[in-house]
Parts: sequence; structure tokens; C-alpha cells
Amino acid sequence: MKLLDAARVIRSKNAGPTTLTIDLMFNDEASFKRALAAPSLSPAALAARYGLEPSQVEVIAYPPAIAIKIVMDRKLVAGDPGDNDVYGAQQHGPLLEVEI
Repeated sequence: MKLLDAARVIRSKNAGPTTLTIDLMFNDEASFKRALAAPSLSPAALAARYGLEPSQVEVIAYPPAIAIKIVMDRKLVAGDPGDNDVYGAQQHGPLLEVEI
């Protein structure tokens, strides 16, 4: 199953100039638990996908909202030369086709 089919919301945004967050919100607990257990959403797998070190990625489960927050370092400070997404609003794209 693709993450895109399991999550009702997949979005990214800045959490300051050096940090990016990705929110994954699910309609049901089964999809939430499946995503939490998926190797493709581990810090190591996400770090590899985004070109980071595993220590730069944190996956935080929030069961009351059946949601997952992924927090990671940005490669560039928001707005620096070479930054192609100042607001971080397009950084969830690489996760849309991930299998969970």
C-alpha cells in the first residue's frame, strides 16, 4: 500500500529556518499503525531518501490524533542561495509513492 492511499493528509512546512516537518494524518488506526511499523518510514530510510544522516531525522507518533510528525534538518537554511522551497511546502513529494 502506498502512503498516499493510507494517509488523508501528507504535508510539509518549515519549523524554523533550519528545520522541516512533514505531517502524516490518517483516517483510521490500522493505517496509522501500518505506517508506524513501515521500514520505509524509519529515520534511516527517510534520511537516505532526503540525503541526510539518520541522526538528522526524528519520527514522532501522536496516537491521539492518529498522526505522525517527521522532523528533519534542512540541507540549506530557508532562503539561502540554492534553496528551492523557502516555505518547505513542497518537501513531502518524495513520500507520496512510498510503500508502507
